[in-house]
Amino acid sequence: MLLIRTRSHLRDVTRQWHALGQSIALVPTMGALHDGHLSLVDKAAETAERVIVSIFVNPKQFAAHEDFGKYPRAEDDDMDMLSQTATHAVYAPTAEEIYGPLFSLGITMAGPANAGLEDKFRPHFFDGVATVVAKLFTQSSADFAIFGEKDYQQLLVVRRMAEDLDLSTKVIGIPTLREDDGLAMSSRNRYLSKHERNQAPAIHRALTQAAEKIRSGIDIQSATRMAARSLTTLGFKVDYLTARNTHTLAVPHSTDEPLRLLCAATLGKTRLIDNIAVDN
Repeated sequence: MLLIRTRSHLRDVTRQWHALGQSIALVPTMGALHDGHLSLVDKAAETAERVIVSIFVNPKQFAAHEDFGKYPRAEDDDMDMLSQTATHAVYAPTAEEIYGPLFSLGITMAGPANAGLEDKFRPHFFDGVATVVAKLFTQSSADFAIFGEKDYQQLLVVRRMAEDLDLSTKVIGIPTLREDDGLAMSSRNRYLSKHERNQAPAIHRALTQAAEKIRSGIDIQSATRMAARSLTTLGFKVDYLTARNTHTLAVPHSTDEPLRLLCAATLGKTRLIDNIAVDN
C-alpha cells in the first residue's frame, strides 16, 4: 500500500495504472476512519481494479467558529485500518499541496447545495466540498468515486458538480452503515458521552417512525413535526427534520414523489445528521 503525499506522485502512479488498462476508484475521506469508511473501500474494490483512499481534512469547508482544529486526526491508525483492506494507495496531502499560496479558484454551488438543509447552517460548506472534490477527481484521474449516503446532500452536490464540470469520474453512493442500535456511523460519534451515545439512536428511530406514518397516509408535515418533537423531548436541539424529493432535495408536493427524510440535531455538543428513504 503506497502512501502518497504529492499530486505529482499521485499522477505518476495513476498514469501507470491506466496505461495497464486498470480502472481506479477513489474514496475521499477526512480520516478518523471507522467501519463506515471501510464499507466504502469494499465497494471501491468491487468497482475497480485499483483503490485510492484520500485523507485530507479540508480547511475550506470549515467556518471560523467550527471544529477544524479539533477534528480528529489519526493517520497512523487510519493507515493500520486500510492496510487490512484492498486499498492500493493512500493520498494524504498537506493543505499547502492542495491549496498553494496563489490558489484563487473557488466553486460556487447552487441546485441541491441551496436546499435550506445543511447549507442553511453551514453556508460555506458545499462550496468548499465541491472545490476540494473537484481537485481530488482531477488529480487522481479516478474512474469512480465512492460516497456514503449518510451525507446525502453532499452526495447530490458532488454528483451535480461532476456532471456540470463534465468530469469523467462517476460518483457512486452506497447505503449508510449503522451500529447495531441504528446509529449512523460517524467520526463525530466519538464525541458523545456514554449517556448521549445511548440517546443518539433516537434520530434513526424518529426518522423510521415518520417514514412509517407517511406510508400509512399521514401527511408529510404532521409526520415530520411529530418526529422532531419526539427528539426535542429527549434533549436534542433539532436543526431540521424534513422530507425532500430524493433526486433534487426540493420540497415535495405530494407523497407520490420519491422522498427522503433528512435530519440534523445536536445532542450535548455533538451535531449528528442522518437520513432514510421513504418507500412509497
